[in-house]
Amino acid sequence: MSNFAVIGGAGFIGSHFVDHLIMTGHSVKVIDNLCSGTLSRIEHHLSNPDFDFKKMDIEVTSDLVQELKNIDVIIHLASNPDIARAATDPRIDFVQGTVLTESVLEAARESKVKRILYASGSGVYGDVGSEILSEDSPIKPISTYGASKAAGEHLLQAYSHMFGIKSLAFRFANVVGSRQTHGVGYDFLNRLRLDSNHLHILGNGKQSKSYVHVTDIVRGVLLASDKTCLDFDVFNISTPDFINVDEIANIVMEELQINSQSVKITYSGGDRGWKADVPVVRINARKILDLGWSPRYTSEEAIRESIREMIQSKYL
Repeated sequence: MSNFAVIGGAGFIGSHFVDHLIMTGHSVKVIDNLCSGTLSRIEHHLSNPDFDFKKMDIEVTSDLVQELKNIDVIIHLASNPDIARAATDPRIDFVQGTVLTESVLEAARESKVKRILYASGSGVYGDVGSEILSEDSPIKPISTYGASKAAGEHLLQAYSHMFGIKSLAFRFANVVGSRQTHGVGYDFLNRLRLDSNHLHILGNGKQSKSYVHVTDIVRGVLLASDKTCLDFDVFNISTPDFINVDEIANIVMEELQINSQSVKITYSGGDRGWKADVPVVRINARKILDLGWSPRYTSEEAIRESIREMIQSKYL
């Protein structure tokens, strides 16, 4: 069993990693400043002797070094969770992304941590329409979020080469599930709860992407960590199918038991929800499939399950 540090472990994705790691017998330290994470997601572990929580800002590298002593594996998830926020706050992805990743890597070097698992995203590929994206596809981000994730990957690769830190970067499709705090399904659910007669959709409703359930993400990352021998590698994690925004709206209405014929749907227009949105994403996950991973949920099933989880959740 290993000693894990989950940086951003009180967040949506991070708390699911914590649950899985504790359940499978590992020791876990969560490091989180609770800027977007909440203690309520992980408080059920506080009495566990194999769990520790440290509230801190990870950009203070010297403090982070002390917390990473005796850690075997870092799962680095800390970043701005809201991609669209950069439209009004352009520096957020540098300050809450690139800067944090550099601090984590330098602290890992000083603490002699030998493995880092990094949450990147499909935003690094940019806007290439229906082109199928493999890990070898060019990186051409059109958002500051995607640019920050790409910078993080390059930093990982450099630290891996220079200092022998085994580093894996994971380019996630759209992640959904219980405890999520943003995303199209989350937004539709909240809007329809406030007004079940009207739903406003950004763009034209035809934006089409893959959605992957958070539990499939956790399994994929940890499987690749166990099976990959390279010092640095990159993996896409995605379902092989896709779903559009109009279809997601219909799923939300079905799960809320709202007659879609009674809902007035309006659109902001255009082919995307905001300027740096990527309206069509097609991701090839063959590389991680070849390791033995497969998603338990299709995109439609992942969306439907996440809506059901959020309806029952205390986090909305």
